[in-house]
Formats: sequence, C-alpha cells, structure tokens
Amino acid sequence: MPIPTPLTGYLSMSLLKRLLGLQLATPLPYRELPPPDNQAADAPLLDIQYLGTAGFVIRNHERTLVLDPYVTRPGLLTSLTQPLQPDAELIRRLIPHADDVLIGHAHHDHILDGPDLCKQTGARLIGSHATFQVGLAAGLAPEQMVATDGRENIVSGAWTVRGLPSRHGKIFGRIPFPGDLTEPPPWPPRMSDLRHGLVLNWLVDTGTLKVMHIDSADFIDEELAEHRCDVLCLCAIGRQARPDYVRDVIRHLKPKWVIPCHWDTMITPVEAEPDLLPGVDLPGFIAEIEAEGVIPLLTPILGRQRFPCR
Repeated sequence: MPIPTPLTGYLSMSLLKRLLGLQLATPLPYRELPPPDNQAADAPLLDIQYLGTAGFVIRNHERTLVLDPYVTRPGLLTSLTQPLQPDAELIRRLIPHADDVLIGHAHHDHILDGPDLCKQTGARLIGSHATFQVGLAAGLAPEQMVATDGRENIVSGAWTVRGLPSRHGKIFGRIPFPGDLTEPPPWPPRMSDLRHGLVLNWLVDTGTLKVMHIDSADFIDEELAEHRCDVLCLCAIGRQARPDYVRDVIRHLKPKWVIPCHWDTMITPVEAEPDLLPGVDLPGFIAEIEAEGVIPLLTPILGRQRFPCR
C-alpha cells in the first residue's frame, strides 16, 4: 500500500473539495481602508485583524480582544471523524496576546481555540453558560471565565463589551448541532459534542469606536434595534439563510464599514488560499452592502484593517 505523502494528501483533499463543489476564493475584491488625508502619523488607531471563519482580533495600544478564534482548522475528514485537538503552537504564533476572549456560540468553529488561547495568555474566556462548560472541559479555572445571559455590560479594561442574545441560522434548512451544554463536554471534543448554546452578538465599545460582531446567519431584530456601531463584522452566509439579512442589520445598526466574515470553509489551513463556503455569493453580499450606503471591507484571512479613532 503506498505511503501517503503531503503532496498526495493535498491532492486528495483538493479532489474532495472539487467533488463537494467548493470554490477557491481567489481572486477576491479585497479592500483596505485608506488612511484619512489629515491623519497624524502618531494618531491612535483601532486595528482589526480577520482570523478566518468568524474570528477577529481587535486591538489598540492598550487592549486586545479576540472574538471566536479558530485557527486550528482541521481538515474535513478529521473534523467529521476525529476528536478535535487545538493546535497550541499555531495559536501561540498567530495570536500571541489577548486580554479577553469573547465567544459568540459554542460550536467547534467558534470556540475550539478559545480555551487554549486563554491558557497561553491569561485572558478571560467570556461567553454563554455553554461556553463556560467548554472552558471547564478544557481545564480553565472558573475564575478565569465569565458566563453571561446577555444584555449586561462587562468591563474589559477601558473598554466595555455587551453580548446581545441572538439565534443561530439554518444551514441547508436546519440548525447544526442545536441545544445547550449543561455539563462539560468531552475534551478534546468531536464536532457533535459542542452544541451552540446561547448565541451572542458582541458589541465592543472602545470609548471611541464601536464594533459589532454577528457570527451567525440570523439575529433578533429587537436586540439590535437600540444599538449602533461604527464597524460591523458580519456573517456572509446569512444572506443565503435569512431574507433581507443585509438590509435589516444595516438598518438597525447603521455602521459606516462592514467586514464580511464566515465566508470561507474553515477546513483549509489558515495560511493557505481559502475556499468559499458553498452558497456564499461574496460579490452579491458586497453589492448589497454598498446599496445600503455602507463601505464593505473584504479582508484576507490574517489581513488587517486600521480605523482612525475619533
């Protein structure tokens, strides 16, 4: 029996992706926010880095928050058949610092790397009670975690974060791995061990700019209606899952910029060329954002956008 090599493994995965109808995401209309003409060289900036899937790092000179980190990204066969082991060295290299780690919901592609990142950096793991159970399973101490039911302001240094209750979108007509976690799941977990629990849209108030993170393909109108943001990190697959998704969320939040997220398959290595999730129409998503008078900033995985602080 031939011994698999990295090349044959790559070719097998490439063939499998083609059979599943996955499309390479290149070329894509990536767009970087240009600096304002009157911006001083030493003026403070808010740096937002896209980690792929629904992951982001939000940082300035004094604070670093990480949302839904998932850089481990095991391949399709491993994801479907094996326990999922966080890649501690990759996490350490790509996300060397964090003060707080916010989790939108407890599915594997949103939470798997969170506990390891907190162990490495001393950051708090903040999320739902399902997130708390995952943290316990991974070996985090209760005092290093914050569980919330949403709608409360949580102090994060000079910043404030607030989780707004939301709902998980349907994928191919159904919600994957629904339900809650009331006790620690196995660790390392299989995909099916991680039920989503309470879904939270995170509003990060830095004191100058507000960033809203919507990590799933649906939301609750009443929870968003009273809030505004400057930057919206928005799940691209939502356009296929909910009618008028883009129009409604922009009408509620009135952002100036939208960074699309959750458009890649999450099974391609984080530093490789990404594949599009089946059904994602990025040009259509971007066109709808522009039609609402908002600037879309499609950002490459591990790419950054820098926003002037008012």
